[in-house]
Amino acid sequence: MSTDTLAQTKPISLTQGALNQLRRIHTEQNLTDDHGLRIGVKGGGCSGFSYVLGFDLKKEKDEEYELDGFKIYMEKAHAIYLLGMEIDWIDGLNNRGFTFSNPNAKETCGCGTSFSA
Repeated sequence: MSTDTLAQTKPISLTQGALNQLRRIHTEQNLTDDHGLRIGVKGGGCSGFSYVLGFDLKKEKDEEYELDGFKIYMEKAHAIYLLGMEIDWIDGLNNRGFTFSNPNAKETCGCGTSFSA
C-alpha cells in the first residue's frame, strides 16, 4: 500500500450487491489494477449536484482509499458531500442500477441521481 493511500476512515461504503456489479464491470472492461473506482460530484442535475461513478486512473488531486479490494479515487474537496454515503446495486423489475444513500443530501431528485447539500 502506498504512503498516499489513506488507511483510516473510509469516506463511503459499498454493499455486497454494488461490489459484485463493480467486479463484473471491471472484468468485462479488462481494466488494469491501476484503474480505480472514481467517486465524486459535479454541478448539475435537477437538485444541484450529480454523482460521478466510474473506473478511472488516479489524478494529481485525488485521495486514494482501498475499499473491499478496490482502489477508490476521490478529490479531497468532494469528501464533504460524500462522507458516509453508501452505494448499492439494485436489480429489480422496476429499478436497475446503482443507488446512493447519502446522509449529506438535504434534497434529492425523483430519480435519485442528483442532490442538494
